[in-house]
Amino acid sequence: MYSRPFNSFVARTLTSLVALSLQQRRETTIKPTKAPKKSPPILWARRLSICGLLVACSIAPGCSRRSREESMPPNTWRFAIEESVGSVQHEYALRFKQLIEERTEGAVEVVVYPYGTLGTSTHMTEQLNMGVVEFAMASPGSLGKFIPEMQVFLLHFVLPENPRQTQELLSDPKLVAYFDELYAPKGLKLLSIFSEGDMVWTMNKQVRCPDDFKGVKMRVMTSPLLLAAYGVYGASPTPMPYAEVYSGLQLNMIDGQVNPVFAIERQKFHEVTPWLIFPGHSSFVTTCAANRDFFGTLSADHRLLVTSVVKELDDYIFDVQTRFQTERLKSIIRDKRRQHSQLHISGDLAAFLHSLTAQERAELVDSNNFLSLDPELTVAEREKFRRASEEVRDIYVGIGGEQSAETLCRILAH
Repeated sequence: MYSRPFNSFVARTLTSLVALSLQQRRETTIKPTKAPKKSPPILWARRLSICGLLVACSIAPGCSRRSREESMPPNTWRFAIEESVGSVQHEYALRFKQLIEERTEGAVEVVVYPYGTLGTSTHMTEQLNMGVVEFAMASPGSLGKFIPEMQVFLLHFVLPENPRQTQELLSDPKLVAYFDELYAPKGLKLLSIFSEGDMVWTMNKQVRCPDDFKGVKMRVMTSPLLLAAYGVYGASPTPMPYAEVYSGLQLNMIDGQVNPVFAIERQKFHEVTPWLIFPGHSSFVTTCAANRDFFGTLSADHRLLVTSVVKELDDYIFDVQTRFQTERLKSIIRDKRRQHSQLHISGDLAAFLHSLTAQERAELVDSNNFLSLDPELTVAEREKFRRASEEVRDIYVGIGGEQSAETLCRILAH
């Protein structure tokens, strides 16, 4: 078994190779008329050869241990996230970095890799398993391929309606410990589960009951549960890559999509849909995990540091996603007004309206002829969606792994 410094050295080398390859691929895509000097296979061969030479050098008798350790910064922790700069996950990772580096007085450096720098969400989970990165975000949509029980968070109407109660449930130490047992066989250590905000529909028409979904082409991720979830509402679930959703809405290839408010604003989906509907059916849940072997080799002080920082981040990230929802909703309303484009919002906006200053209230609501605040779904309307969604629970139990039934019971018990 190689030493931790050696494994860290190899992990950093592999991380650099992955990032370099993705950068070369992006440059090739951006400038297709300029042929690369070497074909990608040759480049990969050369990079792997370099990696092999570096590894060989690191264990060769002629390479001193001292020179090897001097060439790499000690205690560098890599943290990969599934979202871009400016997202909820990015705010989480930056705060984690700040607290870890402050409390170790710089002895530990945390390097954050936003989405795309190390590949897809699936790639990042695989790299976390191999120890190429020490920490990573892993949401149920991608993690369900490795830990099928995690798909419980894709079900509708299983989490509390109140956002604070949802976060209290997700941060319950007993629930985190239960899911950590599912992470362990995959070489992962679960640190936290948290919500990034309510899932919101952006639609080209009003939807208040399942009948309104008939014939609606609703964009979903490629997941059997999500396909079934909107299928039972009467919609036509339409898988589509995330990067194509804006154009899909613009060209009427799809009629609606679902995401948290911060993602809707960042991707400008509101520009091409007039309806913003808060149905209260689900939250966007993600998890923060570490490589299990890495976590086990940490000193007792460093393990305590990581767990205490993660615990502290539970309340911090709840406040962040709440603030993001308010700020991004203001931005959406301003954008639509600037475009002279009608926006209908259906949902419980009491907290949002209460957060506005008198000046903001006048600008965004009272004197805004392009904004229509429609009533939120009634209890009876939401109950129709709830009853329809219960069919999908049986599908989850069938495909959600050996402990799916127990997992669903634990979530519903709250």
